[in-house]
Amino acid sequence: MHTGVMDRSKEIAGFLRSRRAALTPEHARLAADGRARRVPGLRRDEVARLAGVSTEYYTRLEQGRAANPSAEVVESLARALQLDPSEREHLTDLLRPVPGTGRRAPVRPQRVRPGLYLMLETLSHVPAFILGRRTDVLAANHLAKAVLTDFDALPAANRNLARYYLLDPQAREQVGEWEKIAAETVATLRLEAGRYPGDRQLADLVGELTLKSPEFTGWWNDHRVLRRTHGAKHYYHPVVGELHFSYESFQTPGDPEQTLSVYNVEPGSASAQALQLLSSWTAPKVTAPHPRPAH
Repeated sequence: MHTGVMDRSKEIAGFLRSRRAALTPEHARLAADGRARRVPGLRRDEVARLAGVSTEYYTRLEQGRAANPSAEVVESLARALQLDPSEREHLTDLLRPVPGTGRRAPVRPQRVRPGLYLMLETLSHVPAFILGRRTDVLAANHLAKAVLTDFDALPAANRNLARYYLLDPQAREQVGEWEKIAAETVATLRLEAGRYPGDRQLADLVGELTLKSPEFTGWWNDHRVLRRTHGAKHYYHPVVGELHFSYESFQTPGDPEQTLSVYNVEPGSASAQALQLLSSWTAPKVTAPHPRPAH
């Protein structure tokens, strides 16, 4: 990130080099040619041959100097580098035509519509929350706040899942496989940076994490990308102990920039019982109305 905006040429170069270095000739089914390898993974000419383009053209692509490659070229590159769906999406974002350099209208704050707030309350038996751009936490039900942290109690600018995982000391103690989860969260930010290269708030977040998180720069420079869809997580809660979740994440209808995440538990499991106990401890208190004095 530089001056608040992603350097597109450097991003393209870094991503393609990292994917090229990660792919061995054996995995690419290339026969040994007897040449000594000075770098890990494939050479530029080997990627070009696999993708059906000239070495000169691939070199220009990797240096960010090839203007607007066709969808067919992008697909051929994705196949040659054996990219997964998240990596294909990222490559497409990086190589799409650069928008005009004119001033952009300010990005409007994201709002959660009332129906989604109601859904979070309906899912009161499990943690559920809604993420927006940059992993901003837009809304969370009471169990999500009890298991992770009370995002509503934080300043608005700090209600962010990446900031929680990477900068909150409590997260390191309570998030199972913290290093894996934190690295995956950095990969989701990387994916978003490719899609929104001019997002200054994202650039500011990356700058803050670079300064304050010892691990962030290494993970960011790996150029790993990830779109979360489903998986397993576990937490160590100081009150109820271990909690094992199977989470599902999906875009909300009508707004692809908002993601609903639900942390499910196996019915009848120890985690379900612990979550029920935690729910009773943390449920919002409902105060009965004062009786009206009799006349």
